[in-house]
Amino acid sequence: MRNYDLDFLKRFSLVIGFLIVLSLGLVLGARMVSDSLPYDEPDNVAQRARERIAPVGSVYAGSTGAAAAAAAASAAAASASAQVAYGGTLDGSVIFDGLCAGCHGSGAGGAPTMDQAHWSARIAQGMDTLHKHAIEGYTGSAGLMPAKGGNPALTDEQVIATVDWMVENLK
Repeated sequence: MRNYDLDFLKRFSLVIGFLIVLSLGLVLGARMVSDSLPYDEPDNVAQRARERIAPVGSVYAGSTGAAAAAAAASAAAASASAQVAYGGTLDGSVIFDGLCAGCHGSGAGGAPTMDQAHWSARIAQGMDTLHKHAIEGYTGSAGLMPAKGGNPALTDEQVIATVDWMVENLK
């Protein structure tokens, strides 16, 4: 090899070595800066983690446990009553207009429309049967009735009031 080839290899090796050292320095510097900055975790991520690791149930024992169980039951009842559909109204027309009219107004899914001809055979089975089918759901040859009209937040009393209103207002 000639002398200028060796000189070129030395300089090229030095440049490559310098670039490697510079790259490693930049990577380490970026990591140090990144680690020194505060990391704010979004609130929904923390909430989901708390829900995931929350205990499934509780054990109540003794007189203190009985008081805690009663408090938990009343809190659950209050929460459930707050989630009742249509504000807990027993006005059948309000529930019918908001939920039932979609199917019973057009006959969608085989639902009987609001005329006497479609309801006479059903009424003959008795109001208890109509209430039961509306609450629990029913699948017949003409179509199906989802439980509580497809809204599980309705109470049984609301469903019964709506069925009674529908029967009273047939054309």
